[in-house]
Amino acid sequence: MNKKLKIIIVIAIALILAYSLFYLTQYYPAEKTANDFLNGNENVSVVKCDSGLFLDGPGNDTALIFYPGAKVEYTSYLPLLVDLSNRGIDCYLVQMPFNLALLGENSADFIIDSGNYSHYVLAGHSLGGVVASSYINHTGKGDGLILLSAYPSSKVNKPVLSIYGSEDKVLNMESYNESKSLADNFTEFIIVGGNHEQFAYYGEQDGDGNASITPQNQQLQTVDRILQFINSLT
Repeated sequence: MNKKLKIIIVIAIALILAYSLFYLTQYYPAEKTANDFLNGNENVSVVKCDSGLFLDGPGNDTALIFYPGAKVEYTSYLPLLVDLSNRGIDCYLVQMPFNLALLGENSADFIIDSGNYSHYVLAGHSLGGVVASSYINHTGKGDGLILLSAYPSSKVNKPVLSIYGSEDKVLNMESYNESKSLADNFTEFIIVGGNHEQFAYYGEQDGDGNASITPQNQQLQTVDRILQFINSLT
């Protein structure tokens, strides 16, 4: 190999590494509205744990394990999950390496294996939901799966609840519709006026549609449907 070619290869590798580092460190930060919930409320305590955050509310039978969307700071989902915990479902909000659920697919393992809840439900937003579906497929763990603007990537033999907004322009609807057959028990709920980003508080997402309802409204409908789904399981 001549000297010139070696230099070209070294430069190419350096550029790839620089871009990879740039990509991994870029993400949508949580807004103040979400971070205001870091201390929980009068009914829900938010505790730092090995997997991320544990939201301990009045419930003690069922826990939900939540995988955040790609490149979204995990605390963005606190308002949604504090509301759910407040209404009887304790939650584990998983902090993924570099905010990518793909790098932490098995995060639920330790939570389930070391916990003492009667029931566990996996959930995720966007890519987090896709990864959660893969986890259930290869482990068989969990009593059900909740997908927020997401779809299963492989066969799921547990009940599935799918929720997305009518104005979501990020979710690939072709892939979504093709994936429905991967779930034996698939329930769908479309939030009229909702979009992709309003399941959390991380600001405007590139390419998303304009919601005609507030984030509070979208998240309230989401929590209501999740509770109905979990009650049907337990």
